[in-house]
Amino acid sequence: MLRVYNTLSRTKEPFEPVATGKVGIYLCGPTVYKPSHIGHMVGPVIFDAVKRYLAYSGYDVTLVVNVTDVDDKLIAESNSRGVPMTKLAAEMTTDYMNNLEALGVDSIDHFPRCTETMDEIVAFTETLIEKGFAYEAEGDVYFEVGKCSEYGKLSHRGVEALQGDGGGMASRKRASADFALWKSAKPGEPSWPSPWGPGRPGWHIECSAMSRKLLGETFDIHGGGLDLMFPHHENEIAQSECCHGRPMAKYWMHNGLMQASSEVGKLGGRNTRAAAEGDLASQEIGKISKSKGSEPFREMLKKFSGETIRFFVLSTHYRRPIDFSEERLREVETGMETFLRFFKRFERVAGESYYELNAPATRKTGDDSLAVAGTATKGAAGADVPSAAKQVKAGEIDPLLKTVAEHRNRFLEAMDDDFNTGGGIAALFDLVRALNKFVDDEKLEDPKKQSPEKLDTLIQGAVVLRELCSTLGLFRKPPQETAASGDDELTGKLMQLLIELRAESRKKKDFATADQIRNRLAEIGVILEDRPGGTEWSIKMTNVETQMTNECRMSKFK
Repeated sequence: MLRVYNTLSRTKEPFEPVATGKVGIYLCGPTVYKPSHIGHMVGPVIFDAVKRYLAYSGYDVTLVVNVTDVDDKLIAESNSRGVPMTKLAAEMTTDYMNNLEALGVDSIDHFPRCTETMDEIVAFTETLIEKGFAYEAEGDVYFEVGKCSEYGKLSHRGVEALQGDGGGMASRKRASADFALWKSAKPGEPSWPSPWGPGRPGWHIECSAMSRKLLGETFDIHGGGLDLMFPHHENEIAQSECCHGRPMAKYWMHNGLMQASSEVGKLGGRNTRAAAEGDLASQEIGKISKSKGSEPFREMLKKFSGETIRFFVLSTHYRRPIDFSEERLREVETGMETFLRFFKRFERVAGESYYELNAPATRKTGDDSLAVAGTATKGAAGADVPSAAKQVKAGEIDPLLKTVAEHRNRFLEAMDDDFNTGGGIAALFDLVRALNKFVDDEKLEDPKKQSPEKLDTLIQGAVVLRELCSTLGLFRKPPQETAASGDDELTGKLMQLLIELRAESRKKKDFATADQIRNRLAEIGVILEDRPGGTEWSIKMTNVETQMTNECRMSKFK
C-alpha cells in the first residue's frame, strides 16, 4: 500500500485520494522575474516523478503548477530593466518552460497564470470579506489571522512568527500578523479593477484561487519546497479553509531545499553545520537562490545534460536537503554510464533498441509473470494486477526473471514508501547489474552461443528495466550527442592509438606487449572489450556504481 508523509500530521499515512481513482496535485511554481536556477527545478522534477508513479499505479492524475506573473519583485525588476512587466514575465516564463523541457518534465497538465485568474481572485477575496475573515482598508484588503482558530496547524508556528507588511500598509491593519489579500496600486504600477479600487493580489491568495479553479475546494496533494511551509502554505490553508469550511488539501508534501554544498552556506562564504533533514533554518542558510548569485539554469545545461540533473535530483529522497556541487553531478554522470553501456550492449545482443521496447504503462497491465512464483500483487489504486505467475508451477520461472521480479518488487516497495526515488534507483542499479551478469554467464555476445530462449529472457528483463526507468522519467530517449571538449577529443585519439598499437602487437604475435597494454589500462580503470567489429574501450564504473547505490539505499526516510 502506498504511504505518504503528510507534513500536516508529521506521519506517513495510507494514501486514500478524495475521489476514488483520481488524484489532484498542486505545486507552487516560480515567480518569473529572473532566469530560473537549479533550485527552481527540484520541485517540478520530484512531482513529475510522483505523478508518473501514481499514473503507473492506476490513478488518473492532474498536476497543476502555477506561474506568478505579477509580484513586487517583478515590478521592481521591470522598473530596473526598463521593460514592461508583462514582457519580462513572458520572457522568464519561456526560460522556465525551456528548462522543464530539458529535464523531461512534460507531465504537467496546467500552468495557470495569476494575471489570467484575476476574476477568481477577486471573487475569493469578496467571499472572505462577506464571511467576516477579511476586511478592506483604504483600498487594501487583509486576512484577519486572529479569526482563524486553527492558524499554525501546518507549520506549528503561531501568529507571532508572522512578519507583517511594512510601510503604510502596516498602519492600515488591525493586527500586525494580518496579511494582504489585495494591494491598492501605487502610481504607475500594473493594476486590475476590483470593488476596492485598482490594485493587484497578494501572493498567498493567488495559489488558493488557482488551485480551487482547477482542482476544487479540496484536493489530494499540495506540494512545494520546505521554505514555503510558513508563511505561504500556512496562509493558503487559513484563507482557503475559512472560505470553504473544509480542508484545502488532504496531504501536504514538502521537498528539501537544494543546498550549495554539504556545508550550509558555502555558496555565500559561510561555513556552518551541515544542513539537517526537516530543519528549515539550516537549509535556508545554504539554499541556492537568485539573491546568492546562483547561475541561470540554462548555463548549467551547457555543462550537464537534463537527464543527468534529473537523475541527480531523484537519487535523494525528496524530503532530504540536496547537496549540490558540480563534482557531485560528475559522479552521477559517471554512474549513469552503467545504464548507457547496458543499453548499447543490449542493442548489440538483441538487435533492437532498448529505447523502442514496449514497456507496460501501468501496474494494472504489468507482466507479472515476473512476480515471485505463486504471488499476486495489487496496484496502488487497489486493482488486481494480472499475474501470469499463477498459471505456472513454482520453479518453472527462469532464475533471471525471478531475480528481475525481486528487484522490481524492491523498486515498488521503495516508491510505495513515500515515493522513495533514491531507494528505487538503488534497485535499478541492482537490476542492470543482474542483466549484465546474465549476458556474461550465458555468453550472449557470442552469436554462436546465443540461444533464442535466453535471448527472449534477456529481452523480458530489459522490458522491466525500461518500465521502471520510465516510471521515474529516466532514459526515455537516447542521449543527445554533445560536442566533445578538447580534452575529450585528445583522450579519444590517445585511446585509439593504444588500441591500434595493441592490435599490431597481436598481429605480430607479440602477446606480451598486447597484454601489458590491456593490463596497464585496466589498472587505471579503462576496460578494453574485443568484439567482432573491433575493440571498444570504457571506464570501469564499479566504485562509482557502489557509492551511488549505497547512497540511494540510504535515502530511506522515516
